[in-house]
Amino acid sequence: MTAVAIIGAGYAGLACAVELARHDVEVTVFERSRTLGGRARVIRKDDGILDNGQHLLIGAYTELTRLLRLTSVSPRQIRHLPLTLDIPGQLYLRAAALPAPLHLLMGVVCARGLSWRERFAVFALLRHLKRRHFQLPAETTVTELLTDCRQPSRLRNLLWEPLCLAALNTPAHEASAQVFANILRDTLVTGSATASELLIPRIDLSELFPVPAARYLATRNGNILASNAITAITPDSAGFRLAGAPGYRIWPQVVIATAPHHAATLLDSTGACPQLAAQIKALPFEAITTIYLAFDPGVTLPSPMIGLADGPAQWAFDRGQCDGPEGLIATVISAPRREQEKDRNALVPAVLAQLERALGRSLPEPQWTRIITEKRATIACRPGLERPGIATPLPGLWLAGDYIESEYPATLESAVRAGVRCACEIMSAVRPLPQ
Repeated sequence: MTAVAIIGAGYAGLACAVELARHDVEVTVFERSRTLGGRARVIRKDDGILDNGQHLLIGAYTELTRLLRLTSVSPRQIRHLPLTLDIPGQLYLRAAALPAPLHLLMGVVCARGLSWRERFAVFALLRHLKRRHFQLPAETTVTELLTDCRQPSRLRNLLWEPLCLAALNTPAHEASAQVFANILRDTLVTGSATASELLIPRIDLSELFPVPAARYLATRNGNILASNAITAITPDSAGFRLAGAPGYRIWPQVVIATAPHHAATLLDSTGACPQLAAQIKALPFEAITTIYLAFDPGVTLPSPMIGLADGPAQWAFDRGQCDGPEGLIATVISAPRREQEKDRNALVPAVLAQLERALGRSLPEPQWTRIITEKRATIACRPGLERPGIATPLPGLWLAGDYIESEYPATLESAVRAGVRCACEIMSAVRPLPQ
């Protein structure tokens, strides 16, 4: 079987590498950073480490959970919670311990903070989607879907719009209703009760999959070259030469599994993919800002994850309830507005005020705070957005990443699925024909 070079040791590149190595393909992964994980990685803060963002997984992310099992990640490393929406003082909805779809039905019926009109509206929207087999006009936004289904404004504010931001990282008035419908289909309607579970990692994002993936590759003669940037790709009659790779080697199969902006640069370097590179450069992006606040150990949230209203942040996570440092709270601002990105000094007091309103009490001054913004965290999941496929105009050159065409938004699951799909296509392309 042919050798494969993978550029980028994020979740997509490592998923591709693990799947290839599982079938005894020789794999070498090149990573410009010293830390594995790409845009889902750890960063160092004084003597400790922090995730560069607070990622939330769901039970419907079947491909990522499959690879976690394959690379021997203990189930204990992830906290499983029933679907729970806790906005203190306003809404508490928790899926019941029943088979699907009764788990959701009873969760909505027993929810605190919803009127009966609002409960019926939830089911009306899901029935609307089910009657249409979850197929919507490509140009429809989530806001238009909510309007068509006559969703009350309070229900929009408390339920649908926060869910849209959490899942798609795109405001409802700009977000694709079709992709949102796909998420609702797989988590709430057609999937099992476990598909709607919230999965919160107890360990950092590099330890969750990248480090176990690296160990898995090491046992199968795979190779990861960290701090080794590939700066250009040159087509050759026998494959591709990689500028920056040690030694002189022609690679018959190459996977670009970097962030989109780096992928476009590498595609340009081939001199043969101008349209594809231009398509990737034109993709719209959204940022995610994570604000860490370290309090005394006595500061806790009522749930491991709560929703926040009336302020910049939408969610807060109690890391102490997930085996992290006690008193460490991570708050998330999805798709922050430009004025929030500019006035970063105002974010900490604004988020602190949100937490105090949610908890109904004053909080002490944090021992320390940290603001981390990933400016190109995800692509904006807009209606009709054309995302590239895994193939390129050059045979043997492939793409993998969360921005690749998928029925899901740009999530870790999308990244992993693209990597696995890429591995399958490579094996199909190079598998010897039967005699």
